[in-house]
Amino acid sequence: MKIRQIGDTYIAPPGAVFAGNVMINGDLILPAKTNVWGNLVVSGRVDLGPCSLVKGSVRCGRAVIGAWATIEGSLNSAGDVTISDNAHLGPVEAKGTVILRPGVIARGVKTTGTIWIYGKIKSGGLSGRHVKVYGNS
Repeated sequence: MKIRQIGDTYIAPPGAVFAGNVMINGDLILPAKTNVWGNLVVSGRVDLGPCSLVKGSVRCGRAVIGAWATIEGSLNSAGDVTISDNAHLGPVEAKGTVILRPGVIARGVKTTGTIWIYGKIKSGGLSGRHVKVYGNS
């Protein structure tokens, strides 16, 4: 499988499967239905496409997690994190703003920044400088 590189950004092909751990020095875009059967370490931003799966943990600079994506391990980010609708994650730890969209399930969210919640979510606990909730549907 060939990953395209454009500057510091790496782009996986649609539906890619990575059988082990993945380490990227830069940004990584994983399109919809991508599977990583190990850990994912990205020095920059990781965009995990909708309906994708990471069997291990994710460590990154920033993250955008697509709708219906699953991270079975933890998500650790040195910056901001956006988690889209109906994503399922283990514990989330960030040093920036965390946005949680409706239907997100996480085993806890901890950040030094603000947690923004849009709609109903399920979480083992929320810890941040501020927690702001919008909507209840």
